[in-house]
Amino acid sequence: MREFEGDYILADNAWDEIVWVWRQTEAPKGCKVEIVEGLITVTPLSSVAHNDIAERVQRRLYDVIPEEWGIYQRLPLAVPGRPGLFEPDLAVVPEALLRRGDEHLIPASEAELVGEIVSSATATNDRVHKLAGYAQAGTPLYLLIDGLAPGGPTVTLYGEPDGETYRVLYAGKVGDPVVLPAPFQCALATTEFPGR
Repeated sequence: MREFEGDYILADNAWDEIVWVWRQTEAPKGCKVEIVEGLITVTPLSSVAHNDIAERVQRRLYDVIPEEWGIYQRLPLAVPGRPGLFEPDLAVVPEALLRRGDEHLIPASEAELVGEIVSSATATNDRVHKLAGYAQAGTPLYLLIDGLAPGGPTVTLYGEPDGETYRVLYAGKVGDPVVLPAPFQCALATTEFPGR
């Protein structure tokens, strides 16, 4: 890829070009900039309740993950086959991937689990596009916490990716425990999630 002075590049392929544009995109502080289905999207700052849910899940997962893994909020994960570059609300990833000393993007296939917390600005992306993207990347587990679901807040755990689909491992109401399979082997309490 050759970058020219100003706002122009000559990329080797469409993926490199769109990632270059993503890196150049300036958004208001706290906003999330992602590539979803080849489009650069900017979503507003998350609510306090949104962050509270992410923190509660993160705290529980730290009890069960190996020492060499980390849990990150808004870590850019690349899904070039879609094309997509997602910043999930939670990503469980081996720490070594972040310590490589370069600026390469982390492939979504390297995440052990990703979690998205649905907001009005991200509902379709979280429920449809990211679901297909993470499945296509081969991310083993996708946790979707949907406080805006028709009929009331839900939690869905997807696993066993196959093409652009997952098998539903668990689907229930917020308030019920969610059992995460190996390598996590834990129950995730959802009774204290805001919005119940």
